[in-house]
Amino acid sequence: MDLRFTPEEIAFRDEVRAFFKTSVPEVVRRKMTEGHHLAKEDFVSWQRILNKRGWATPNWSPEWGGTGWSPVQQYFFLDEMQQAPAPPPLQFGVSMLGPVLIAFGNEKQKKHFLPRIANLDDWWCQGFSEPGAGSDLASLRTSAKRDGDHYVVNGQKTWTTLAQHADWIFCLVRTDPAAKKQEGISFLLIDMKSKGVTVRPIITIDGGHEVNEVFFDDVRVPVENLVGQENKGWDYAKFLLGNERVGIARVGVTKERIRRLKHLARGERDGDRPMIEDQGFRERLASVEIELKALEMTQLRVVASEKNRKDKKPDPASSILKIKGSELQQAVTELAMELVGPYAMPAPDELDEGSNEPPIGPDWAETVAPVYFNWRKISIYGGSNEIQKNIIAKAILGL
Repeated sequence: MDLRFTPEEIAFRDEVRAFFKTSVPEVVRRKMTEGHHLAKEDFVSWQRILNKRGWATPNWSPEWGGTGWSPVQQYFFLDEMQQAPAPPPLQFGVSMLGPVLIAFGNEKQKKHFLPRIANLDDWWCQGFSEPGAGSDLASLRTSAKRDGDHYVVNGQKTWTTLAQHADWIFCLVRTDPAAKKQEGISFLLIDMKSKGVTVRPIITIDGGHEVNEVFFDDVRVPVENLVGQENKGWDYAKFLLGNERVGIARVGVTKERIRRLKHLARGERDGDRPMIEDQGFRERLASVEIELKALEMTQLRVVASEKNRKDKKPDPASSILKIKGSELQQAVTELAMELVGPYAMPAPDELDEGSNEPPIGPDWAETVAPVYFNWRKISIYGGSNEIQKNIIAKAILGL
């Protein structure tokens, strides 16, 4: 398989690279480089810059505001954005819900929601996981019972990322409790301002407020907010998760983290020499780089195969990207912990809001441990790596 890029593709990459170099707000770039959490306004302002350029929804069909880019162009866009670094368009709307609405939603839903997703006029969150239904998502218990022109929703979702900012939530709900567990699920859009919706924060191990619990107590949802057909939500969820996992390798993110590690290692000393000259550290860093190059080649093979795929089903190889990509993202945080050494102490409370305490060690050290702990989740969300191995065994190896 020829993985060389054409002159036109290289010119496109250079155009995208120049845009990210000049257009990302400096405060956003600095927060991402240093490992700080972004505020809501950071996401909104950046996505509207992308939307003005026409690049907020590159994976959508041109009819609904997409770019019409080839798989290679989309790959370059994602890779350059991650390396900039810049935040992606809010994934819950752009990468998850948007493609589902385009594929399965009705015309009214598309015309109303898609432009608002692109401009981040509506902030969406994802209501899939429950206390007893995470990787085994089909075991969800949140119910939606038909009552005239409404569904009445009761139940709980958990680990709902950035729900504290959300205007809407797309949920998997059980509409037929008598059916087999995958066959009785529907895909429902719920206004977060509806009576009976409660959001409670979950403070994570790094001290941040990124995820939440969401409770539904007799929440009335118009039937017109059902996406596609009733009891077909499992099919739509598989479509959504396949799209999610293709980008979850985050090769560009790991590239950017490695560059930063090298920069910091040149300034951080181990005795009388920089850490970058430590043989053990260099070997571990080189090992991650080699594995990253192999992952990048795998991702490019998936991109190349998309040109020839006649169906729109997700490539099961996306599970391979998810597994190895998450392992390498975690590996670079381990190297950062090794680099910072004894200064990897608990960060001050309210780190992103500032602190009166003087920093312990170099300025960059304060976010190393929080990021390390936070990124333990990467091998779990989007379908745990153990589940992905089962998918590979069945879909690719035929076991």
